[in-house]
Amino acid sequence: MRPIAVAGLLSLSLLLSGCQAILLAAKPKSSSLPVTRDAWEHRPAGCAGKECPLINIDLQRLDDLPELNARIEQELLKLTIELPGDPPPASLQAYEREFLATAKPGWMSYLQAKVLEQHDRLVVIELSSYRFTGGAHGIPGRAYLNYDRELKRVLSLEELLLPEEQTAFWQQAELAHQAWLKANGLGEDLEYQAEWPFARTANVALLRGSVMLKYEIGRIAPYASGHPELRIPYSRLNGIVKPFYFPGRG
Repeated sequence: MRPIAVAGLLSLSLLLSGCQAILLAAKPKSSSLPVTRDAWEHRPAGCAGKECPLINIDLQRLDDLPELNARIEQELLKLTIELPGDPPPASLQAYEREFLATAKPGWMSYLQAKVLEQHDRLVVIELSSYRFTGGAHGIPGRAYLNYDRELKRVLSLEELLLPEEQTAFWQQAELAHQAWLKANGLGEDLEYQAEWPFARTANVALLRGSVMLKYEIGRIAPYASGHPELRIPYSRLNGIVKPFYFPGRG
């Protein structure tokens, strides 16, 4: 090939690459919503020493989204319920007053809400709790909210999936559970699997890299295992999750 022709092809290639870069740069990117942190730790008035009960609250709030912030507080308060069927406290302040007024030495309560990820049209919020009110160990809790910025509301799992695809979703979750068992050396332990069988969970988060399922303590594994975490690659969720909730398509 003649040198002039080669130079022409190189020039064309560089020109096309430059045009592509300009188009990519011009494509609007989804900006993150601003977040404000509010944190405090309190003990009963006049109490000093290591055994004083304490309550620690650490919140990330989404600026200019009061309805979402109210939902975050509402769901966080559900993690403080001691017995099934009990109503949640009316507010974080009410919970703090009641806890510190009745707490015994050594009791503690931690509550946290943080923005785990923002990508495409989704904001994923993680809610965490840890309560120690005596006994051998404390009680940790988790919950997740998937907030759609365009619809301006928190979505249920059913709303994240295509119609009538819940069964297919949970089939993929079972496959992820089998992979988790194998990764933890439990793939051939039939006794363990009989004692700790697969179960569904409400804690589903659509993260950028995969869909995460986080389990409550003692649900599919003993307390010592913490919060088991299953991951489902998006490649296995084609035709199950709504296409615009796949990262990069929103």
